[in-house]
Amino acid sequence: MAVFNLRAYDDHEQVVFCRDKDSGLSAIICVHSTALGPAVGGCRMWEYNSDEGALIDALRLSRGMSYKNAMAGLNMGGGKSVIIGNPKTMKSDALFEAFGSFLNKLNGSYYSAEDVGINTGDMAIVHRKTDYVLGLEGRSGDPSPLTAFGVYQGMKAAVKHKLGRDSLEGVKVAVQGLGHVGYYLCEHLRSEGAELFVTDIHKESIDRVVDNLGATAVDKDEIYAQNVDVYAPCALGATINDATIPQLQCSIVAGAANNQLAEDRHGEVLKQKGILYSPDYVINAGGIINISFEQNGGEYNKQDSLDKVGAIYGTLSEIFQAAETDGKTTNLVADELARKKIEDAKNNS
Repeated sequence: MAVFNLRAYDDHEQVVFCRDKDSGLSAIICVHSTALGPAVGGCRMWEYNSDEGALIDALRLSRGMSYKNAMAGLNMGGGKSVIIGNPKTMKSDALFEAFGSFLNKLNGSYYSAEDVGINTGDMAIVHRKTDYVLGLEGRSGDPSPLTAFGVYQGMKAAVKHKLGRDSLEGVKVAVQGLGHVGYYLCEHLRSEGAELFVTDIHKESIDRVVDNLGATAVDKDEIYAQNVDVYAPCALGATINDATIPQLQCSIVAGAANNQLAEDRHGEVLKQKGILYSPDYVINAGGIINISFEQNGGEYNKQDSLDKVGAIYGTLSEIFQAAETDGKTTNLVADELARKKIEDAKNNS
C-alpha cells in the first residue's frame, strides 16, 4: 500500500502505526497539521474491514480536525487516532495503557480525547501512561452535550438561511444515529417543537427517543427518503453518496457526523439539487471547542464554552452567504477558509 500516494494523505506531518502484541493493540495515529498548535482530535475504536480502511478513515478524520479547529478559531492543529477492534469485546486496561505509552512518545505533538467507541473512562486509563489526554471527567468531561448544542445552533442557522425561519417549531428533522450526540440533539430539537423522525442500528436507542421525546421511528434504510426539512446524519460518515442523494427529499443537511460527504463532489450534487449543506467540521465543532477550554489555563468554565460553541451559528451563516454570493458550494468555501487560516499560521511562524 503506497501511503504517500493516498488521496487522503494530504500532506500529513506524521502517521504512526502502533502495535502491542501482548495487549492486542493495533492503532494508527495521524497528525495532519501543527501550524496552529498541537494537534488535537479524538481516538476512535472501530472494527474496520481492513487496515487500509482504518488508515484512510484516520487520515480523513485527521485533516477534518485541522479544518475544524481552524474554523473554530482554536490554537490547535489537527490529528486523529483509531484503535482497530470491536469496542464491545476487545477493551482492556492493558490495551489502553499500551495506547497511552505510544501517545506519550509523540511528546505533545498530538493530544487525544474520546470519539466513537471510546468513553471518558477509557481515556482515564490512557491517562495513566500519558498527560497528552483531554476531555477527562473532572475537567471538561464528556464533549457530547456541547457537540449536540453546536449542531443545534448550526441547524438553526441553516433553517434561517434556507427557509427564512427563526424557530424550529414544526420543522421536520430526520436524525440518523442516536448515540450520545444524537440523543442530546433530539432533546434540543424537541424542546423547540421540531418533529422528529429517527433511526439507529440499535433498537434500544430508537425506543428511548420514541418513548422519551415522542419521535417517529423509521427503518435505517428509509431515513434518507423521508419528506422532511432537515436530514441530520449523526452516525458514521459518507452517508451522502451516489446512492443516497437521489433519495433525499430534504432542503437542508445538518448533522453531527464527520466526513458526511463520501466525496467532495457530492457537495456540488447537493447544491444542484437545491439542498443546503452545513459543512460537517464546522457544525460539529462544539465538542472540541469545549475541550479547548482545558488548555486555556485556570479553571474550566462551562458558560464560556457554551458561548463560544454558540458562535457556530454565525460562522455557518457567513459560509452560507459567501457560497451564495460566489456561486460555490458550502464545503468548498469552508475548505478554502480553513486552508487559508492554516497557511497564514505557517507563514507567520
